[in-house]
Amino acid sequence: MQLFQGARIRAACTAAAAISMALLAAAPASAADGTPTTPTELFNQYQACSTDVNAPVYVAGRDGLIIEGISSDTDSSVTTLTEQFQSWPLSDPTQIVTNSNAQATAGNEATVNLTGPLADGQSYAWQARTVDANGDASAWSAPCYVTDDDTAPAAVPTVTSANYPLGQTDQGGSPIQLTLGANGVSDVGGFAYSWSDSFPVAGGAVLGDHGIPVFQDPYSEPQFFAKADTVGGSATVDLIPPSDTGYLTLYVMSLDRAFNLSRVTTYSVWLKPDAPTVTQLSHPSTFGKPTAFEFTPNPQIQAASPVVSYTVVDLGSQGQTSTTVRADGAGTARLKLALDSPTGDLLHVSSTSADGWVSQYVSWSNGNLDTTPTVTSDVYTENGSSGGVGVPGTFTFAPKVNGVAGYTYTFNGSSPATVKARGQGRDAQISWTPSQSGWYELTVYATTRSGIQLSPYYYSFSVN
Repeated sequence: MQLFQGARIRAACTAAAAISMALLAAAPASAADGTPTTPTELFNQYQACSTDVNAPVYVAGRDGLIIEGISSDTDSSVTTLTEQFQSWPLSDPTQIVTNSNAQATAGNEATVNLTGPLADGQSYAWQARTVDANGDASAWSAPCYVTDDDTAPAAVPTVTSANYPLGQTDQGGSPIQLTLGANGVSDVGGFAYSWSDSFPVAGGAVLGDHGIPVFQDPYSEPQFFAKADTVGGSATVDLIPPSDTGYLTLYVMSLDRAFNLSRVTTYSVWLKPDAPTVTQLSHPSTFGKPTAFEFTPNPQIQAASPVVSYTVVDLGSQGQTSTTVRADGAGTARLKLALDSPTGDLLHVSSTSADGWVSQYVSWSNGNLDTTPTVTSDVYTENGSSGGVGVPGTFTFAPKVNGVAGYTYTFNGSSPATVKARGQGRDAQISWTPSQSGWYELTVYATTRSGIQLSPYYYSFSVN
């Protein structure tokens, strides 16, 4: 299983960097005539503080708990303050722990890390106040409440589907309706799922103005997460895979309220073939000229949701290219595509429906093409020994495809030379005289009028 971050900045790293910059920029505390004000914008683990003892923020505090707030002073000339934090377990309010950030920049978030010990399953309160260089202190903020949860859900979630049940081959084309259950785990808050066994990090944050964290609620990303209808409950989702491969596997985990992840379970779906049909409409006589195709949808796919486009991937040796063509109201589309791979083009064609379903792909190929030139010689026979030093020989190059403009050749890797094709046959001749005996390799390839370099031919012979 992989956890990936995507474009999201991990809050801990970003906040630490911001704090370091603030510390470097902060001036020493100095006496002032103003009054410290009670910190605002209170956050714990980058989530907004909860002042409701009955609705604490759940955090995984195994690495400590980052708490923060913005201190300020009524005197705008004050730039550096001390922000004090005190925390205590609700089970014993006398066990107060005090932490301070003595380099808090006025008007910006200042943090401390409550490194513990935090006890798994225990609830805590914390509050903050501002202290200036004179020792004057603001009032304490209202307490914030958190519960430490370091234990992942003990059971994997349950996964069922109303329209793609297990144990049978299903017809694709419609969203897969899934019900995800907590499997008896009472603190499950939601679920994460992926078609690729890679999951985004749940509970990240980015920093806004003044270092204020903007928490990234994972449940705002329905392509990866779904919130349970109640704690320990279930969620129902409609999912469309990124593509129909015929056999689909969805990877699913439970998340508790602190975003601890359960082990992974899987749900697999077998699907009937649903690729479109590809019909070649034209057969150009000149190599590389556009070929006309028609694409028609799988009837069951079209019935489930109308096909709106086709994606055509050409896997020719010239490099992979992808073309998208819109479908008409009947789900049919036509495309002219230049097949210019010297060894043959392989097309993968899939359809996309209005509901986002991407079908399986169908393969189409124009075969294994031989676009090498034919090479003959009046003196120097292929794979033979003939001629001699100073004996001229004529070599004739002839095409195997139409549209050839010329030939490029080299003897034993010498500087290449080019000769134009001529006449109806588009062949060419060169005269060559060896300066020494031994084996030679003549390499020749043709180039079309549209500039496509075709496959080379290697003609070997020996000079007496």
